[in-house]
Amino acid sequence: MQQTLQKGVATLRLELLQSYAFMARNWHLTKRYWGWEVVWFVYSLTSGLSVVFIAQGAEELTGTPVNFDVQYFTMYLIIGTLVWRYLSNIFTLTSEVIAWERWEGTIEYTLMAPVARWIHLVGQTGYSLIYSLITTLIIGVAMALFFELDLSNANLFGAGMVVLGGSLSLVAIGIIASILPLLYPERGAQMTHVIQASFLLISGVYYPITVLPEWMQTLAIFSPVTYVLDGTRAAILDNAQLPELMQYILPLLVLGIIALPLGIQAFKMAENYAKRTGKLKRVG
Repeated sequence: MQQTLQKGVATLRLELLQSYAFMARNWHLTKRYWGWEVVWFVYSLTSGLSVVFIAQGAEELTGTPVNFDVQYFTMYLIIGTLVWRYLSNIFTLTSEVIAWERWEGTIEYTLMAPVARWIHLVGQTGYSLIYSLITTLIIGVAMALFFELDLSNANLFGAGMVVLGGSLSLVAIGIIASILPLLYPERGAQMTHVIQASFLLISGVYYPITVLPEWMQTLAIFSPVTYVLDGTRAAILDNAQLPELMQYILPLLVLGIIALPLGIQAFKMAENYAKRTGKLKRVG
């Protein structure tokens, strides 16, 4: 019994080290291309500010005094900007697990290595969560310097729980989307960006989904981003407490728990297919 336990602990330690190795590899790649990190940070900050300044300029745009709470509108747009930045980063970094390998010329070495695929994916998704959180927080602090934000009535803990549930869902969907570059080497990476753009359109990032056509509102119900945005805004803008936020958290957790193992299994099947058909090394 003791030997079995020791063997299990040793195996778990090895698997954790292997996952950490993928996280460390991605961190070194980020450092190597630090110039691009600066570019994307400036781009994300300026594009976010451009959207939020719409609230500040509403009065001049209409030419009449506005009859709504500008501060509320500003916070509405800031939440949408930051939450979308965080979730889209998770989706992008997870769905590009194959694209990264092709760019670096390491795809065959990685997928032929004696490492369980779930360990590889845990390392990739773990890095995407940490990277997305850090960069989003930095952008949030930078945006706070431009606007006076009142968070005295915000339930930040509840908002964090909603975002955490959404992270699991986006990781699962990202893994499923990462299959596309495996199956379609020439255009798979572009197809993942189409999925991401669709989430941006239907999920109410900068506007309530009620302004969308009815068929788009139906699609929005199936988008996890919708629940994350609605739940986060309810927690921060309306001080909704955890029991009230469960209507957003539970669907996210259910989706993530169901989709994550299915995504890993589907990735394995796509990987085996790519190996049999010689698509691993091909690039678009």
